[in-house]
Amino acid sequence: MTQAPPQTRIGHVHLKVADLDRAIGFYSGVLGFEVMQRLGDQAAFLSAGGYHHHIGLNTWESRGAAPPPPGHTGLFHTAFLYPDRKSLAQVLERVMAAGIDLEGASDHGVSEAIYLRDPDGNGVELYRDRDEADWPRSADGSLSMTSARLDLRALLREA
Repeated sequence: MTQAPPQTRIGHVHLKVADLDRAIGFYSGVLGFEVMQRLGDQAAFLSAGGYHHHIGLNTWESRGAAPPPPGHTGLFHTAFLYPDRKSLAQVLERVMAAGIDLEGASDHGVSEAIYLRDPDGNGVELYRDRDEADWPRSADGSLSMTSARLDLRALLREA
């Protein structure tokens, strides 16, 4: 079986959105990504830390469109890895201040994750990884990920 090199990373995601300004309001105004370039009302490219872009938003095939109905193929969610627990707590604070409903929050043992939807119905995971040395493992050394309830109050105290 052919395997991708271990250094391979997912570089960015492009999302079809119905309303560019609304999407920028979420990804920049709430999640805090910086708008690096905007192509009128058709597309925008956002990043963390000045990279050319981590998120591409466009209306090329989707201006004014509705989200796909349940039961169809498509993106389940895009995941944004935050560098530490404090950063995850701070973005959770902004999400809650914006009145955005959470779909879930889980402690997976290897990570802590918050799940929600963007204004176009795309799934979004906001998470932070634990140190690899702290990942739960079975006796044979394989990962033993879980889906326990994440204590959001405790997380918010980190903000």
